[in-house]
Amino acid sequence: MTSRGTKYWISGAIPLIAPEMLGEVIAAASDIALVVSLEGKILSVLVNAGHRASGQLDHWEGRDIRDVLTEDSQPKVEAKLHLFSEGGDSARPVELNHSDGQNWDFPVRYTFHRIGPDGSVLLMLGRDLRPIAEMQMQLIEAQMALERDYETQREYDTRYRVLSEATRDAFVFVSTKDGRVIDANPVACKLLGAERADLVGAGFPQEFEGRRRAEFMETLNRAAIETDAAPLEAETRRNGTAVRIRATAFRAAGEPLILCRIDRAESDESTGDALSENLLAFYHQGVDAIVFTDTDGVILAANDSFLGLADAPQLASVKGKSFGDYLVRGSVDLRVLVENATRARQMRMFATKLAGQYGGQVSVEISATLLDHETHPCIVFVVRDASRMEGVRKPGVAVSDDAMRSVMELVGSATLKDIVAETTDVVEKMCIETAVELTRNNRVAAAEMLGLSRQSLYVKLRKYGLLSRDGSGD
Repeated sequence: MTSRGTKYWISGAIPLIAPEMLGEVIAAASDIALVVSLEGKILSVLVNAGHRASGQLDHWEGRDIRDVLTEDSQPKVEAKLHLFSEGGDSARPVELNHSDGQNWDFPVRYTFHRIGPDGSVLLMLGRDLRPIAEMQMQLIEAQMALERDYETQREYDTRYRVLSEATRDAFVFVSTKDGRVIDANPVACKLLGAERADLVGAGFPQEFEGRRRAEFMETLNRAAIETDAAPLEAETRRNGTAVRIRATAFRAAGEPLILCRIDRAESDESTGDALSENLLAFYHQGVDAIVFTDTDGVILAANDSFLGLADAPQLASVKGKSFGDYLVRGSVDLRVLVENATRARQMRMFATKLAGQYGGQVSVEISATLLDHETHPCIVFVVRDASRMEGVRKPGVAVSDDAMRSVMELVGSATLKDIVAETTDVVEKMCIETAVELTRNNRVAAAEMLGLSRQSLYVKLRKYGLLSRDGSGD
């Protein structure tokens, strides 16, 4: 019979369940079943045989249910017990979080049912929510993975678009199946004399004079497959430009495509472009530091090798500064390099030390070359790290064989002290003359280069009769 939408069992419609089988039925119908008194004492614990907690919750019997719940769940069960103690009833399920020390910590959704002759005992049928929570977590992780893949795809798409816009090479993606243009960069559009909107989706063979679709695509496919195939010669239909097409076959998302790189057919221009590309690659990838400055020594450009020697994070941090700021002797070394490069067009193997932004010093050898452009003259400095060579170089000044013989001839005619003093004077005079010559008789700069005070330099100039030179550099 039914009453108000609720269906009841008619007496005798189902057989009576034996007490020893009732526990199995209840355990099979739920994950966890608790028989609890109205005071909250756990009288019995039934666990589904297939549940992971089977056989591990028997110690709950005889304990207060509040002892196996988290603090936030205790008020919920107390409210339910109070409701049933007052004679009320509620079919609304309650989610409780169990906590049993370090062994268990999991959520369960319980429904409460009165049992017993006088209704003084509650049956709590629980459904473990961990599988649902794990499924929700998997869905969240899947959603996050999709979002990461989407962001990665957007990043790669942006990189592709930037590369497509910035490169100087003309390239077109062509479908192998029907020969239609999938995409083309702006350089290729300009070379073919068409807008990108007109090229994409159009047949690639029709962009060239005297080419039939089947023959052209067969030749293009063969050139894409063969590693040593010669470039395909063609003439553009719209502007009559002679071009060479180099093809590369590949697959993207299972679709066979051909990457066609298009170059002008003029050999001189191709050779010049190749040389420019090689020089640019050498500038960026070379092991030696390369710095471009104006004729006053202000840095215009520098490669990564120089940034590494100068401990500079990026080009913007050195551009616009004086090259002398990165030399230990500062303006003295810069003046020597600039003046000699300006006078002789180049200077080779000038030894000094490079000072980094954080105080580190590196022994270097610098060569300078003047590029005397009509409108934008500049000086190119090639800086080579010489610190590794210092360990294998012998200390002291190299002496020629003639000088050694001259010194040996003095043995016997003079004391050792006199021989050493005379030799020292010769070397000292040579060093002073070299410094004065390098600085073009700028004695302040020469004194700084030699590590002498200005007064000490004047004394030595007077000693060796070098004061007669023009002193305009003071």
